[in-house]
Amino acid sequence: MTSQFSDLVEFGWSAFFDTQLEPDDLDSTVPARVMAVHRGGLSVVGPAVDTLIPPFVATPDDEETTATVGDWLLLDPTTYRPTRILERKSLFKRRAAGTGRTLQLIAANVDTVFIVSSCNQDFNIARLERYLVLVREADVTPVIVLTKADLTEEPEDFTRAAVKFLPGLLVEVLDSRNPDSVACLAPWCTSGQTVALVGSSGVGKSTLINTLIGAERIATQGIREDDDRGRHTTSGRALYRLPVGGWLLDTPGMRELQLANVRSGIDDVFADVVVLAGECRFSDCRHETEPGCAVLAAIESGTLEADRLKRWRKLAAEEAHNSGSLAERRANDRAFGKMVKTVVREKRQHNRE
Repeated sequence: MTSQFSDLVEFGWSAFFDTQLEPDDLDSTVPARVMAVHRGGLSVVGPAVDTLIPPFVATPDDEETTATVGDWLLLDPTTYRPTRILERKSLFKRRAAGTGRTLQLIAANVDTVFIVSSCNQDFNIARLERYLVLVREADVTPVIVLTKADLTEEPEDFTRAAVKFLPGLLVEVLDSRNPDSVACLAPWCTSGQTVALVGSSGVGKSTLINTLIGAERIATQGIREDDDRGRHTTSGRALYRLPVGGWLLDTPGMRELQLANVRSGIDDVFADVVVLAGECRFSDCRHETEPGCAVLAAIESGTLEADRLKRWRKLAAEEAHNSGSLAERRANDRAFGKMVKTVVREKRQHNRE
């Protein structure tokens, strides 16, 4: 590896990306990582570059090839135009909020995701499960971070509630304003590691970021007294360098998490329900009134909560609907693209005649 590429390690480069390089890439391209996504372009940084470039999509009819925060790009050394997006080791995505059917890429090449909630009214198991589905689908390590521990006399109650629905889940309880309290997150923030933060507005993400970075880089706002919620403060996604050498990615508070193409993530987070469903007498059991239903038997015995089954059903139905909508739209887009190409080709042929 040349010095240019060895210097990339501090930006999160690893052997995973080395294997994707062609011999000519070492001398004919400038590697850079996307540090921030703005409405007008991408901030890219590397040992030999620090600039703003236009948004980039490798394949116009494939949303997943849109460059996002954390991506590695190979740039033309003269124009700085991207020539290629390197394959990602992880991709964090969701269906965009609202009634549209687009897929939104949140972050790429993330090693760990801190799912931030708080020890107050904002704590919500259903929301945490949604985040976990997204994280597990991306094959990224999740860590539940419960902030505002200073606002409750029994933070352990929130910890027990979090680990109850996913055995082995890592949970840290802390005061985001206290560096000594936040130090428990250091093992995931070392050199070469990339950590992303997700969580709804008002859970203390901005305060946590400022403490991890050691500077007031992110604006923060107070909690509304009527509902313990803060106001949304982050409007874009960006990577921040941590004092211990890693990179921290902030994401805007997600008020609406629409799931799509995350079936394996759902199966992972709800593995207990999936295992029980496999033990039902009938393979097409709907877990409602069928005889020999292992899921209903588990609810009756108290080993499975009825509310958890409801949440699993809701996420599974939502995922199936949204995934079908996306597949249909993509098929329509491809058909439209072919039609346009045919019209253009026929018009050119007609002009020649």
